[in-house]
Amino acid sequence: MLTHKLTPILNVSNMSESFAWFEALGWTKGWDWGTPPTFGGVRSGHCEIFLCLDGQGHRASRPLRAIHGFDDDDAVPEGVWMSMWVEDVDAVHRNCVAHGIEITMPPSDEPWGVRELHVRHPDGHIFRVSQPLEGEDGAS
Repeated sequence: MLTHKLTPILNVSNMSESFAWFEALGWTKGWDWGTPPTFGGVRSGHCEIFLCLDGQGHRASRPLRAIHGFDDDDAVPEGVWMSMWVEDVDAVHRNCVAHGIEITMPPSDEPWGVRELHVRHPDGHIFRVSQPLEGEDGAS
């Protein structure tokens, strides 16, 4: 099998808030479907994520629990975890701070050769934002 494209689908509780969250992160709204919208997509470069209102997957229950990083007991998965690769993790971090996006792990140099930041969507989905450390290839 040769896969040409992979598009994750996130279960969200509020379409307009999810579009706004992704726009604050630096993505753009690609499209929506329905009146009011119950499905849609956000884009960054060649990447796309579908958003589905109250369906197609799991999301965290409210209130969201505190988590720190990914290796402690608080990191019980309640939503989807995804990894995205960027050119400058620290620039993404500054943008997240400026827009009030929840940061669950600040930028950190990891022993597997990446600089990584974790941010959380309001429905509990975690994004591992990474870049290879200088001299490393990373997992892109």
